[in-house]
Amino acid sequence: MNSSTPAAQLDHLVLNTHYDIDAAQAQLETLGFIVTPRGYHTLGSVNHLVVLAGGYLELIGQPRDSAKVRQEILDSPIGIDGLVYAVEDVPACHDRWIALGLDAQPVQHFSRPVELDGRAVDARFSTVRLVPGQFAGRVYACRHFTPELVWREEWMAHPNGVTGISSLLVIDRDPAQAEAAYAQLGAWGTDFALEFADAASLRGRFGALAAHVPQRDAFFAAIRLRGGDRAAIADRARALGLPLQEDADRLVLALPAFQALLEFVDD
Repeated sequence: MNSSTPAAQLDHLVLNTHYDIDAAQAQLETLGFIVTPRGYHTLGSVNHLVVLAGGYLELIGQPRDSAKVRQEILDSPIGIDGLVYAVEDVPACHDRWIALGLDAQPVQHFSRPVELDGRAVDARFSTVRLVPGQFAGRVYACRHFTPELVWREEWMAHPNGVTGISSLLVIDRDPAQAEAAYAQLGAWGTDFALEFADAASLRGRFGALAAHVPQRDAFFAAIRLRGGDRAAIADRARALGLPLQEDADRLVLALPAFQALLEFVDD
């Protein structure tokens, strides 16, 4: 690792649902995840979380009946659309990215109410986002000022037994070049990794399930999850009619409506 390259830590990954967040919520709940109550951002979007140790999966969408439209969500494609780094100093991250020659947006501060013991309290965040088009999806950094409102024990004991996020698979026409570009943003440790492949390798790894991901030059294709009762998750997926592939050491299922693959492996 270059001495000027910071250690990277995952904050969360984002699944963009556009107007179909209800369907995504229902699918993940049926798969055995605890999905947090709906959050309403001051920016106009809504979300749900699947909270896991070390990072979470965020479902994000735009309400159809909202007077405030978060156009950024609708301008981005449906699917795994966000890689979010956890940082302590968002303004410093902004300045570092600018120094790298990246195009970063101004720092944002926002909140959403969380119901806690029958009362609403604000979960508060600061973020810096890279202008879309520089990486496969939306890439940004986040500082949680109220992490105790997100990482709550009652939201992390998932009935399906999943405990964490292991990796995100990035598809690119030139995987080596993509890996070098992402390496500028931080060096991952052992808890989470970015994987890189091209479209041909994707088909080799996932077979027919590869048909359910986007057909673009660069995109986020699959999230690998640690732990879980794979046989039970497979039964739940079949009940939903989701395409799946069971191997001796993994389960892969597709979320066709959201152009994403979920891969389940042992801890």
